[in-house]
Amino acid sequence: MSTATTTILQDAHELAPEITNLRHALHRDPEVGLQLPRTQEKVLQWLEPLGYEISLGQDLTSVTAVLSGGASNAPAGERPAVLLRGDMDGLPLTEKSGVEFASQTGDTMHACGHDLHTAMLAGAATLLAERRESLPGDVVLMFQPGEEGWDGASHMVREGVLEASGKKVDAAFGLHVMSAMGSTGVFTAKPGAMMSASDGLFVTVRGAGGHGSAPFAAKDPVTAAAEMVTALQVMVTRQFDIFDPVVVSVGVLRAGTVRNIIPETAYFEATIRSFSPAAHEKLQAAVPTLLQGIARAHGLEVEVQYRTEYPTTINTEAETRFAADAVHELFGTGSFTTMASPLAGSEDFSRVLNEVPGAFVFLSALTPGVDAAAADYNHSPYARFDDSVLGRGTALYTQLATAKLASLATR
Repeated sequence: MSTATTTILQDAHELAPEITNLRHALHRDPEVGLQLPRTQEKVLQWLEPLGYEISLGQDLTSVTAVLSGGASNAPAGERPAVLLRGDMDGLPLTEKSGVEFASQTGDTMHACGHDLHTAMLAGAATLLAERRESLPGDVVLMFQPGEEGWDGASHMVREGVLEASGKKVDAAFGLHVMSAMGSTGVFTAKPGAMMSASDGLFVTVRGAGGHGSAPFAAKDPVTAAAEMVTALQVMVTRQFDIFDPVVVSVGVLRAGTVRNIIPETAYFEATIRSFSPAAHEKLQAAVPTLLQGIARAHGLEVEVQYRTEYPTTINTEAETRFAADAVHELFGTGSFTTMASPLAGSEDFSRVLNEVPGAFVFLSALTPGVDAAAADYNHSPYARFDDSVLGRGTALYTQLATAKLASLATR
């Protein structure tokens, strides 16, 4: 372990109480969506004395903070640049975790750990500012609202976060805590597909209503919709490679009002997950074609809305290996594991990784003494995240930025 790495760990440890206080303040006062004014204010108060160049979002309460390194003679826009991202929004849940610093809003909660992400990135902002003169490039901190279904990353990319230092960043890294995965404090990631793409399917089948005793005199949309639901499951095993899987789950199915009346319409919604750009693209044509064919076979009409949401989160090989090396340098062997397979959840950090090389890394914040298999998962109103990982996340953010800039400066 180098002297610089030892110092990062020591400084993160010393700062941990302040990072913890910030995390608790954020947890007590969560906000949902793209507009997080109170959260933004807490972040700005932390950053104010650190000397960052700050810009705020136009369509959302984002914070972009740029630290210009002092160890490069290159002009702005020509120095290496690395981006670190922390999302800030909560979820519309009533908290039942029982922690002393539980949400005081009554109907919102940091159930996915974004309060930890924000606090760790703020901690890294302090450690990086203390190292400004030794940085051979620039660091861009991406404090992002609206990850939970609002595609906040897309807004920030469109508003220029990737070019905030004067050029597109050379690499980007994001961390995400997990309340029910692995061993506390252990990091995990994998190269390639890390998390799935996510799409939404909205289908209305239109027929002609009638009496339940005479279905031949009607055009029954219910049986056609039922066939569509089943056919979608067959499709994913017959049109897609089992080693490049697709997951279709119908979560909404509505039709009719009473049992002896055939309704005019039936409706269903599904979530569709895929793990490669090729499968993601193929689905957008295959799903409507399948449903339209079934409707025609029954003499019915169908309206299919296929809405693309998030692309696959894809870690580049080099940056994933770089992140693993950074973890090992900081915390030793056994502190990083390679995931066997990607998660079927989706993440809008994929928008950033679609544009620049980078890696998304998970950090276990499992409550000590709790079996991961029995712990409440992210998004549960009972989810708990262990504060002891805050210093580790802060240290890794700092190490990723400093080491990557050093690597880029010697290319």
